[in-house]
This record gives sequence, structure tokens and C-alpha cells, in this order.
Amino acid sequence: MSYGIAAGLQRAVYERLSNDQALAALVGTAIFDAPPPGPLPPIYVTLGPEEARARGDGSGQGAWHSFTVSVVSGAAGFLAAKEAAGAISDGLADAPLNLARGRLVALHFDRARARREGGDDLRRIDLRFRARVEETT
Repeated sequence: MSYGIAAGLQRAVYERLSNDQALAALVGTAIFDAPPPGPLPPIYVTLGPEEARARGDGSGQGAWHSFTVSVVSGAAGFLAAKEAAGAISDGLADAPLNLARGRLVALHFDRARARREGGDDLRRIDLRFRARVEETT
């Protein structure tokens, strides 16, 4: 296995989310690799943790990447965050992402967790996806 595809996968996910009109209607351009310093928008999306596991076979190198995309909202309830999370799930599940290196074999929604944080002032939904990638030569 090589971790070399990871950056291209992250870039493709970010581009897909940034160009999704349904998501933009809910969060605008507030999609970040990491939240910027200073005041944050009332609702935003961040790319989060990732774990990769080797899944090559006799035909070549490959990996499963489990990655998290989070929605954070300052709204009193979960509705706005759930609407944004739904748009993310719809936009990424089985999306045909073009990677700079290798190719995407599969991309699936795995699970989500919704919770309050920051003294109950924020609502956060972490969506986890699984992507199967393989090297191309």
C-alpha cells in the first residue's frame, strides 16, 4: 500500500463539496480543511480525521480510506446541521471523483454521529465515509 493517493483523495472531496450547489445553498463557501482563525460562520463544514488501511491484491496496490466530514452549527437545534449533512451525504455517496493519482473504486457513506459540544452552544455532525482507491500504472 501507498499513502500517496491520500492528498489527491482529500483534494477531490474538497472540490466536490465546494462545487455542490445544494450544500452551497446551506453553508455558502464555508467549507474548510481546518477552520480559519477568528470569528466562524454560523454553520460550516470541515474535513476531518482519516484512517487508511492497505487493501492491495495480486493485481496491484490499493487502500481503504475512512475519512470524516463534519458540520458545525451554532443554531439552537440540529435541523440546519442535519440538512447540510444530508447534502454532503448525497453529494459524496458513490461520487465519481477524479484523483490526481490512482483511481477511486468506491465511495460510500459509513456512519454519522450528531452531538452537542462547546457547553451545548454548538451542534456537530461527523459523517464518516469509506473510499476504496487503487494505484494505476
